[in-house]
Order: sequence, then structure tokens, then C-alpha cells
Amino acid sequence: MIPEFGQLSLALSACLALASAVTGFTSHHPSLRLLRRSTVSMVVGQFVLVAVSFAVLLWCFVTDDFTVAYVANHSNSLLPWQFKVSAAWGGHEGSFLLWILIMSSWMLALISRRHSYPERFFARVLGTMSVLNLGFICFALFTSNPFERLIPMTPLDGADLNPLLQDFGLIVHPPLLYAGYVGLAVPFAFAIAALFENRVDSAWARWSRPWTNFAWSFLTLGIALGSWWAYYELGWGGWWFWDPVENASFMPWLAATALIHSLAVTEKRGTFKSWTLLLAIAGFSLSLLGAFIVRSGVLTSVHSFAVDPERGMYILLFLAAVVGGSLTLYGLRAVGQRADVGFKVMSREFFMLINNVVLVVSLAVVLWGTLAPIGYEAITGDRISIGVPFFNLFFVPLMLALSAAVVLVPVLNWKRTGWRVIKPVFTQSLPLAAVIGALAWFNTDPKSLGVLAALMFAAWIVVSHLRDVWLRRRKARGAPWAYWGMTMAHLGFAMSMIGVAVTSTQSIEEDVRMSPDDVTTLGSSEVRFLGVREVQGPNYIAQQGVFLITPPNSESYELLPEKRRYLAGGNVMTEAGIQGGFLSDTYISLGEPLNGEAWAVRLHQKPFVRWVWLGCLLMALGGVLAVMDVRYRKLRQRQLTAANALAEGRA
Repeated sequence: MIPEFGQLSLALSACLALASAVTGFTSHHPSLRLLRRSTVSMVVGQFVLVAVSFAVLLWCFVTDDFTVAYVANHSNSLLPWQFKVSAAWGGHEGSFLLWILIMSSWMLALISRRHSYPERFFARVLGTMSVLNLGFICFALFTSNPFERLIPMTPLDGADLNPLLQDFGLIVHPPLLYAGYVGLAVPFAFAIAALFENRVDSAWARWSRPWTNFAWSFLTLGIALGSWWAYYELGWGGWWFWDPVENASFMPWLAATALIHSLAVTEKRGTFKSWTLLLAIAGFSLSLLGAFIVRSGVLTSVHSFAVDPERGMYILLFLAAVVGGSLTLYGLRAVGQRADVGFKVMSREFFMLINNVVLVVSLAVVLWGTLAPIGYEAITGDRISIGVPFFNLFFVPLMLALSAAVVLVPVLNWKRTGWRVIKPVFTQSLPLAAVIGALAWFNTDPKSLGVLAALMFAAWIVVSHLRDVWLRRRKARGAPWAYWGMTMAHLGFAMSMIGVAVTSTQSIEEDVRMSPDDVTTLGSSEVRFLGVREVQGPNYIAQQGVFLITPPNSESYELLPEKRRYLAGGNVMTEAGIQGGFLSDTYISLGEPLNGEAWAVRLHQKPFVRWVWLGCLLMALGGVLAVMDVRYRKLRQRQLTAANALAEGRA
């Protein structure tokens, strides 16, 4: 009866989602204020019921309840307990229940700040979020029920969790990524409420910015962790392959990045209103598109959960309804959202615009590269793939253009900036950055003009921002938290840029045949193969290779890559041996056994690869730091009273 209780809780949460959606959009009259306030209680009820449903699913996994089909398909009695917990979202049904839980959590977080917004406006926000959550819950109930039973055909044991997912990455990556995906529903809901209330102003932008920053930070961390997970788990040494599902997470990130900058302009200058609204709609719409790609099977990917046309059709129809409805509302209400405030070419507004144009063009490139194979197959019946060369061809110049905007935006003034302010960026920061970049480039082999450009532009970002920080200290001017958040995020972008450029061109990869006591070289290090030993894991048996690495003028160390065979299903997994460092990684993975005691071995040296993820971490921390700005604290009661009075008067 416990699984049925979880399903009942989910069904009841759907009822509350429907009720809160109705009250959020219909209780406009002042006499219905009490009904409007009941929306808050309904949202709390949604969270509690969804949390209970998710707790029931966790209980089924921990107790090995193989009468539940989802548990039987994604767990096993030998599975370590931490992976039994994470297996709850390791498949399609459970991952979507986690999605719903995170959606309900965002709504609960919104409620904690409800006194910071006009009452009627906030009811519209909750109503929009409830409509979205209702769609997700119905999807889970009617097409992806995680509590479906296998009675009386109950297996004695489960099929086991995919070995690729039996890793720490599964514990942290999906929750963080979903927090970012679903978090973009909040600025989307704020945009819809603003259109309904005809209130696209600076206050609306100020309310939306912290939620957008939080969602963007979660999404940044989720993407970075996914890249790191693929790097050490798949055994191929890569960190990004432009896989369709990688692209599906990258597209909303690009839209959210543009949205953060556009909201800043709308808040400060009252411009870019229509642009900002469209980006808020696009960010969450692209999250839904990602859910469709992952769950429909229309594109082949190692990340896909299922090839299920029924599920894909539901998400496609839901996506069409959300996108179509929001764009229709946008077309009806956003026409008059124009600002009379002008600005010059040499202004912060103009380079913010350049920044957003570059990001949107980048988004269009990724969208085309991801969806074009679907269209081609639908028209011709043949399959094509668009790979790394296509994306690199466009992204290298686009990211360099973005870097120039990142350099200039912090030093520019709003509306107009004189040459005296900008001049030091070109006469002081740029020459120093060129020298630093050139010196770093002379130490690379092979030498690439693309790497030279990336190093120079990244150094330009760092030098110009550090100069600006120094000037602020000298002038003893207190800078807001948003400034420090922006600075940290931009420095993180420069760090990731260096990591991407260097590791993509300077990595060493060798495939060799090695027998015990064989010696080879990797870069300047000596690699000795000491042989293979058998080790017993909690639910697997592994052939563990022992390699002795001797760097020049440094102590030797061992790397222990494994070839694991899992007992439940007999699946084989490669587990790389990695010695991580701030400047370089040494990476070894076992291939297949050859004649005698010989093995196929893959050796990698990956310089600056960790800078890719450390830069992402700095960017995410910068987004969180910006939210701590005093401007985003609770509004004063008198301001809210006036806003509520105005809203009731419009009614």
C-alpha cells in the first residue's frame, strides 16, 4: 500500500495545483483578496504532497521493493545504499518526479519572499507556476507513473542501475541541473505576470533578477558537474562533445546569461523591455525543449532516458502550449513596451546589447546544430550528424567578440561615456594583456593563432577587471555586492576560456599496447605498467591496472584504472585513473586485454583542463554573490502598500 500512497499524494498535489492556478488568475477583484491569499496555502500543500510522494519513492528503493516496476528496472539488492537513493532519479519516471519536487521547492522559496511583491502581481506569478506544475504532474501520472506495480510477476531481484550512473555524479549532477532548468520558470512566471498586469518596469526587473541569478548559478554548476562526470567516468578523456543533450542544457544557459544582462539594463535604464520579456520566455521554453530531447528519443544520445513516442508527444504538446500561449500574450501586450531613453554607441547599454546579440547568435547556432538533423531526417529519410567542427567554426569568433564586450561593459557609463574613461582599457590594459598572452602562447606546442587570441582576450578581461577593482579601492568607494558578483563571474569566464583553449589544443593522447614492466613516456613523464590485479567491489569485480608515473624532478605516484564487471547484469565499465593538478591532469584508462598479459592502454595529458570547471565555479559563485546586493532585500512596507493600492485601483 505504500507505493499507492505515494501515487495518491501526487494525484492530490495535482488537484491543489489546479486550484492554485485558478485562484491565482481569477481572484482579481479587491473583494476576493482572501481567495487570492489562499493560493499561498495551496502552494505549500503542493510542496508537502509532492515531497511525501518523493519520500515514498525513496523508501521503495531503500527497502528493495521490487513489486514497483521502476525500482525493479533501476536497482538491485547488491547496490550500495547511496546509489539506491540516487537511483530514484536515475531513470525517466523518477527523474521527472525530482523535476516536480524541485519545481514545488522553487514555489515554496517564492512564498518565503511574498511580502516583497504586490499581492495581486504575486498571485499571478504563483498561478503561472501552478499551471506549469500541473502540466508536469499530469505527465508523471498519465505517462510516467513511478509507482506502477509488477504484481503478481514480481522479480526476485532488480535489473540493477546502469553502471554509468553508479557514481557520485548521479547524486549531485541531476538535482543541480534540474534546479537550473526549473528555476528558469520563475523569471518566466514573472514575465507572464508582468504582461497580464501591464507592469513591465524597473521594479519588475529588480524582482526578477535575483531569481534569474540563482537559476543561472544552479544551471552553471549542473553543466560543469556533468562535464566533469563525463570526463572521469566515460574513459575517453573528453569534457564536452556537443552531444544533443549537452546542447539542450547549454541553450537555456545562453538564454539565461543574456537575460541577466538584459534585466540589468531594464532595471537601471528602463530599456530593452520587449527584449527582456522575450528572453525570459525563451529561457524556460528551451528548458522544456531539453526535456523533450532527453525523453522523446528523437536524437541519439548517451543521456537519453527513453525512446518513447508517447512521452515525447506529451512534452511536445505541452511545449507548444507553453510557447504558443506565452508568445501570443507577448504579441498582445508587449507591443507598447518601448522606452524613450536613448543612448550613444560608447555606452554601457550599447555594449550590453552587443553582448546579448552575441549570446543569442550563439544560441541560434547551437539550436540549428541540434535540431537540423531531425529536420533533415524528416524530409529525406536519411540521417546526418553535425559535429565538433561545425560548432567550433562559429563559437571561436563569437566567444572572442563576447570577451571584448565583457572587457568594456564594466568601465562604461550608462547613456554616454567619454574617451577619457575608456582610453586606459586600450592604452594600458590591452598592451599588458597582449604581453601576458604572448608569453603564455610561446610555451604552447603546437602553436595556434586561435589559442593566442583566446589567451590575449582572457588576459585582457583579467587585467581590465583587476585594474577596475584597484581603482575602486584607491578611491575608497564602496562597491555593491552586485559589482563583486559581476567581477567574479567575468574572471570565471576568462578562466574557463583559458582552460578550453589550452586543453583543446595542447592535450596529448596516446593509444599503446603495454605488458607488465613495459615503459613508455607521456609528455615529460615516464609511465611504467606494473601489471593487473583483481579487486572486489561492493557489487562488481574489477581488473585493476597498476601504473607508476615518474615526472621529471618529482616523486613517483601510482594510477589505478579499472575495468569493472558488475555482478547483477554482467555489464562492463571503464574507470579511469586520474592524477589531478591545477596546471595539468595525467589520465590513464584500460582498454581491452590483448594476447598474453598485454593490454590496450589510453594515456592522456590534459593541461589546464580543471580551469574549465574552476571557472564555472567562479561564475556560479558570482551569480550568488550578486543576489546579496542590498537592492534585492525586502521592500519597505510603505512601498508595497502603495503598489498594492495601485494594483487594486486598476482592477
